Amino acid sequence: MVKIGAAVLLVALGALLAANDNDPVQLGIAVVAAAGLLVWGVRDLVAPVRLTADPAGITVISGYAGQRHLPWTAVERIRVDTRPRLGLRTETLEVDAGDSLHLFSRYDLGTAPTEVAETLRRVQATHSTGVTGEPPR
Repeated sequence: MVKIGAAVLLVALGALLAANDNDPVQLGIAVVAAAGLLVWGVRDLVAPVRLTADPAGITVISGYAGQRHLPWTAVERIRVDTRPRLGLRTETLEVDAGDSLHLFSRYDLGTAPTEVAETLRRVQATHSTGVTGEPPR
């Protein structure tokens, strides 16, 4: 909802600046930026859950708002990639399913990717048929 509200405010600000300066370019830039925010915000409303796990496997987001189920036997590796970025440490959960790689940030998961990776490995070890993820570090 914050993204959608920001999109509305951005258009209003662009219209205000364009009216004061009599410059339609400012309004055009504001509308394009607001459209991007709006699309991003609608995706969050349409598909709020990015990753779920159950005894049969995991379901990941696919495309804009679709879902794809991956059985545990298709999951080759679950790991967390940690990189320094702009002076901060960022973590990304990687789910490798052989023919596809699914990446999830803390924002996508709502919690630390390390915690999610550990939980996924536990569920996979409990329910998979001999395939295990990368051992916890």
